[in-house]
Amino acid sequence: MDTDAGARGRRAQRWYARLALVATAAAVLILLAFAGLRSVVLLGAGLAGLTIAAAGAWWALTRRGLTRALASILSAVAPAVILLLYAWAGLLWVVLVSVALGALAVSAGGAALGGDARPTRAPEVPAAPPQHPFLIMNPRSGGGKVGAFHLKERAEELGAEVHLLDTTHHEDVVALARRAVENGADLLGVAGGDGTQAMVAGVAAEHGIPFMVISAGTRNHFALDLGLDRDDPSACLDALTDGVDLRVDLGFIQGRPFVNNASFGTYASIVQSPAYRNDKVRTILEMLPDLLTHQRGPRLAVRAADTVIEAPQAVLVSNNPYRQGDPAGLGRREDLNAGVLGILGIRVDNAAQAAGILRGRHAQGFTALTAREVVIDADEPEIPAGVDGEALTLPTPVHCTIQSRALRVRVPRHRPGVPRPKPPMDWWRLRRLAFSTGRRTSGTGGGQPRARRASPRTPHW
Repeated sequence: MDTDAGARGRRAQRWYARLALVATAAAVLILLAFAGLRSVVLLGAGLAGLTIAAAGAWWALTRRGLTRALASILSAVAPAVILLLYAWAGLLWVVLVSVALGALAVSAGGAALGGDARPTRAPEVPAAPPQHPFLIMNPRSGGGKVGAFHLKERAEELGAEVHLLDTTHHEDVVALARRAVENGADLLGVAGGDGTQAMVAGVAAEHGIPFMVISAGTRNHFALDLGLDRDDPSACLDALTDGVDLRVDLGFIQGRPFVNNASFGTYASIVQSPAYRNDKVRTILEMLPDLLTHQRGPRLAVRAADTVIEAPQAVLVSNNPYRQGDPAGLGRREDLNAGVLGILGIRVDNAAQAAGILRGRHAQGFTALTAREVVIDADEPEIPAGVDGEALTLPTPVHCTIQSRALRVRVPRHRPGVPRPKPPMDWWRLRRLAFSTGRRTSGTGGGQPRARRASPRTPHW
């Protein structure tokens, strides 16, 4: 009888797989039993409603005045009309129950296929505690996390020299970091936003000393991908006394380092508008029509490897690619030392393509690829860019490159880690897992097949 934790986990996976198959079958049977051939019409009407809503949203973003108002109404009304038609036909409950069962099937299937997922850890190198650590802290980052978690006091208790940034005027963090290295600092760290972290990380990489991330920013994307504790930034300080080193890649844009990504196109143009800070919504609605239809702003051209993306409205270049399973490819990165940049480009020219975006990465106008170097050119001498959340204006052409394993990051030995992504839904593997026995399973959650005893007639070499 299986009593160990591994066996219990595999047994749970089998039951999740069976639940997924039962829920799927129930969703289909309910549609057929209560709607019959009308189930095909129900599905078609639902897809039509989503398509019309997406097209209406595109018209609302690219038009002004009365046309925008009518398109907004269309986008909101189309799904509501479909639901009213379902209700009029007395089949609304059938659709809702089928959708709920489908969602249950997907959730249970993900739990079955990803049952063995554990937080991932990049290769670690043991590290001795630093003798002269130098930390830069922004007291305003993350709504005041430096003060709320007493980061300065705790870091100083652990032997670090801490420089609190003066929020009343700009301080050059690169100059601060270089001066600290000249004075003998053997570790640089930042409690602040990703943009500040990137600039100081560049200095650490330049001098070959470790860099420490303290998750005191607002979003902490870099800390997330390093597997650090974002809920308690003080836990990051454990790296000063019980740390290990990770080797990660560092992205560069025109020689400036970035740890997360650089964005170009519509969003980068909007955030640099002088009116954006005072009235964000109005500025976005005013600028979007001209930007999306290429009547305003630079016309971009992206070259990466053997691919050219002509006139995309949005481009994202990331230090290592984002996970394939996330919406639009955003979220978390599988690792930080794959040695390639991730490139995402979106070009939507009409309502039909806007509706096609519902297909995700398979949509026309959506490009996802990887390369070691990316060139973003334009029909203007300068283009706006967002680099790790910092708004910049850069001369064209803009060159983005990556330096493999250029940065040595010091992290705590004990940290949450990066959760593994759930594998894509594979119904064939799910069926095999559901009907497997405790002795032998296959797929992600299965155990190993029993070794077959060699035949006496088989020679051993």
